Amino acid sequence: MTALLEVQGLKSGYGRIPILMGVDFTLSAGEFLGILGHNGMGKTTLIRTLMGYLPATGGRIVLDGRDVTAAKPAAKAAAGIGYVPQGRQIFPDLSVYENLRMGQAGKRRESREVIDRVLTMFPRLTRLLDRRGGALSGGEQQLLALARCLCTEPRMILLDEPTEGIQPNILDEIVETLHELRRQTGIAMILVEQNLEFLTALSDRLLIIQKGVITDEVSPELMADPERIADFVGMHA
Repeated sequence: MTALLEVQGLKSGYGRIPILMGVDFTLSAGEFLGILGHNGMGKTTLIRTLMGYLPATGGRIVLDGRDVTAAKPAAKAAAGIGYVPQGRQIFPDLSVYENLRMGQAGKRRESREVIDRVLTMFPRLTRLLDRRGGALSGGEQQLLALARCLCTEPRMILLDEPTEGIQPNILDEIVETLHELRRQTGIAMILVEQNLEFLTALSDRLLIIQKGVITDEVSPELMADPERIADFVGMHA
């Protein structure tokens, strides 16, 4: 498959505190890549650096052959990178439909057609369009955050800890939705998560991150055995 994203020696951190110590990986077009690690190992820092919310202090981020290392978040969104942050960060006082419209805020012209197309993949949200975002359950808010991201028409999605505080039946719905999304659009995704079952249900490959570096890659064959995956990082489902 064609390399959509190349990350080469990426370093980042907070002030003088280094977190990423030189991360290297590639993401192919249409690939779902999982990144697994304990809290504090650099997962969210990696996602925020890829999106431009944290500046890279070394290395390169190359999207479709173009160096976007220093690009701002709005420029990366315009280039086709979507972002669903940890904690979802929907607009609680806006309706579901208004939240979806905010996903098109950076576009020159709002497209009802795009929003309607996204909603076909989220039947649960279609029944809640007039409800305030803050009145939704945690799982419904995660679906809304994902749908809002898709309204930007990304080529790849950065998805940060999506299972936090969500009931199992909604998690199953999110897995099914993401698989269907890939079938329909060929979108790529980088998913950072601690839930092994969720990660293995979605990912083509798993990368293990420890202390700011990628230490291992888990093959598709090994992903069938969560206990063996857990041995890489000492965590269990």
